[in-house]
Amino acid sequence: MQGAKTYRISFVLLALALLCAWLLNISSGSVSIPFADVLSTLFGETPEIASWKYIIWDYRFPKAFTSILVGAGLSLSGLLMQTLFRNPLAGPFVLGISSGASLGAALLLMGASLLTGYTSFAFLGDISLAIAASIGSFLVLLIVMIVAQRVKDTMALLIIGLMFGSITSAIVSVLAYFSKAENLQRFIFWSFGSVGNLSTNQLILLSGIVALGVLLSVLSVKSLNAFLLGENYAQSLGVSLQKSRLTTIVATGLLAGGITAFAGPIAFVGLAVPHLTRQIFDTMEHKVLIPAVMLYGAILMLLCDTLAQLPNSASVLPINAITSLVGAPVVIWLLVRKRKMMF
Repeated sequence: MQGAKTYRISFVLLALALLCAWLLNISSGSVSIPFADVLSTLFGETPEIASWKYIIWDYRFPKAFTSILVGAGLSLSGLLMQTLFRNPLAGPFVLGISSGASLGAALLLMGASLLTGYTSFAFLGDISLAIAASIGSFLVLLIVMIVAQRVKDTMALLIIGLMFGSITSAIVSVLAYFSKAENLQRFIFWSFGSVGNLSTNQLILLSGIVALGVLLSVLSVKSLNAFLLGENYAQSLGVSLQKSRLTTIVATGLLAGGITAFAGPIAFVGLAVPHLTRQIFDTMEHKVLIPAVMLYGAILMLLCDTLAQLPNSASVLPINAITSLVGAPVVIWLLVRKRKMMF
């Protein structure tokens, strides 16, 4: 266990690393902008080329902020699920919430065309896709909450969540089989994940959703710590298991569901970052873990988004591929080095 002074130093270093990753992300892109001009523009000065100001403030800055929200939110939701189920393989999407969002998007992009004959839904605007995905994730979350009130065994709830995910994935597969090529292609592009397509209104809405999820998580610190010692011990401490489970599920639904709706299903981050954080901080205290996983997740997403943007090219690699290629070897190395999982 580390002392309070060590934790403070670690958080200061993480904050500096986040700042560096943020500046690196804003400085990278298809258009080469000198770092000095990036800094001066961020401080309100007019750059040498007027279009640079538009690129930095209207595209790169919102994209970097979205990366921070996505990385922090998915990492925190992964921590919540691993704590609730006391399972190191649990991630933010084990309850089928991400699959519900994918089903909502699939129904809009592929299912509606099967019923109406339309081949494109671009006229609905990007917000329609986020709304459809949000409805899908919310409906799955609602079903899981109803089941959680009836099922007392946490592991049974985990299995039920996985079954919901399988059912929704099967429906998506059927829709994909009968869908037209252009609609299927649009759904595939959405499934790659992206942090660069959000409007200002979407970004504000996503920020509110993530903030609410974080607030619920912070208010649940006591029950989260108690869950790690077993449900019987948690009850002996006066923790209401049903209320705490529902709060944790709602927080995860807001974080994972909201992020998936606006940025697509981004894999790996929620599963791996909590492990990485526990290995480095060597603690199970959620008062420390919650801010730590959010910082690590934000840093990881910023770096992955930076790598996804090919230098001096308009092409952007799928963020899902980058998060897995970059993060998975790191976690494997940490687990082999430590030779244990903290659970």
